[in-house]
Amino acid sequence: MSIITNINKAFDHRIRLGIMSILMVNEHADFNRLKELLGVTDGNLASHTKALEKEAFILIEKQFIGKKPNTRYSATALGKKAFKKHIEALEKLIGK
Repeated sequence: MSIITNINKAFDHRIRLGIMSILMVNEHADFNRLKELLGVTDGNLASHTKALEKEAFILIEKQFIGKKPNTRYSATALGKKAFKKHIEALEKLIGK
């Protein structure tokens, strides 16, 4: 077995790594909060959240607060498990 076997390509990009890191320690985060914490553009954040949603690693919920649209993200059980495996694999790789 290779030392990079459990490194997940879905988390290769720093923005996706950041999104998952935020969602691992918070029950959920909205679009503006993720954008602010990560310092990314709307389009960049949207494309990376869609990629994580496609893998079923995050859940995207759209709602209205008053008359304003609000998009909220949360990590799924599958996403949390995959991210933990990814981080453990990186730690093992660094330890080698």
